[in-house]
Amino acid sequence: MFKRRIRSLIGLDVGTKAVKAVELTWNGGLVLTGFGYAELPSPDAVRETVARVFEENEFHTRRVVTSVSGKSVIVRYLTMFKMSPDDLRNAIRYEADKYIPFDVDEVLLDCQPFEAPGMNEAGPNEMRVLLVACKRALVDEQLRILAGVGLQPEIVDVDVFAVGNAYETAVTGMDGDRVRALVDVGAGKTSVNVIRGGASLFTREIHSGGDAFTAAIANRLGLKDGEAEALKRRPGEQADRVRGAVTPAVDDLSTEVRLSFEYFENQFDRGVDEVLVSGGGARLVGLTDDLARVLDRPVAPWDPTGDLPIAADRVDVDALREHAGELAVAVGLASRLRRDA
Repeated sequence: MFKRRIRSLIGLDVGTKAVKAVELTWNGGLVLTGFGYAELPSPDAVRETVARVFEENEFHTRRVVTSVSGKSVIVRYLTMFKMSPDDLRNAIRYEADKYIPFDVDEVLLDCQPFEAPGMNEAGPNEMRVLLVACKRALVDEQLRILAGVGLQPEIVDVDVFAVGNAYETAVTGMDGDRVRALVDVGAGKTSVNVIRGGASLFTREIHSGGDAFTAAIANRLGLKDGEAEALKRRPGEQADRVRGAVTPAVDDLSTEVRLSFEYFENQFDRGVDEVLVSGGGARLVGLTDDLARVLDRPVAPWDPTGDLPIAADRVDVDALREHAGELAVAVGLASRLRRDA
């Protein structure tokens, strides 16, 4: 008899405040078989923190998919003449000069045609192309750190696309015609990914997030940063004071998200139907209500672990549930396993 092939892959999200690892295993379907989380004490402690996550938790594999983000990563949606995949890869380096504020020789480039049926489609002799560029030095440093702790990097993705992959992987019963905006609020940035039917139609990275909320609490209530961070996470009876303190910062972020939606809607002549919020910043008291007020559309949190089966004998389920909202990037990275299962 033939044995079913069992493979595992780890999505490793190295954020500015924490390292998160999610392992998915294919055994006739995806199962969440490993989880690790550790606070990142400083930007210089990435190597040690990644090593600790793997020392303190049980995983089947050392194969990892990681990701990049920030101002060294450029994402553009282009319209080009129809051409073969080989011709596209040759042409994209010349096209990239128009859209990338870096020397092309300093970056890694990738591109992929995509379709948006029924939404401002390209002309008969045109094609829509997703262009992604990242400074080579950023990727090289990430790979060096991972190899240094004995990991086997397989793919380097982009945070904002990983969030979309997580939604497609972990949530069942999607209405393919609805336009959803996935808003992942991290510590130093917020990723916006507008999707329809599993296709990413627009992305943006806003350089504001949970750290801005912490700073607002510290300034308004006269607290040290550590005290403000603790109060933000567990406001208890001071929830109203915290919400009042962060309202200006939340409104600033909400306005940037709204401007993103307006740009998308002008491009595609189609509105965003609903907004789903994840990330550590999504735990802020009142955030979804404030976003809904500014965006004037339904806003709700979502769990990136969704409907995935969990191997409770290998995973600390309580810890997983505690941090589930922060795992969109890690789950999305690990979901690459579907493509080679």
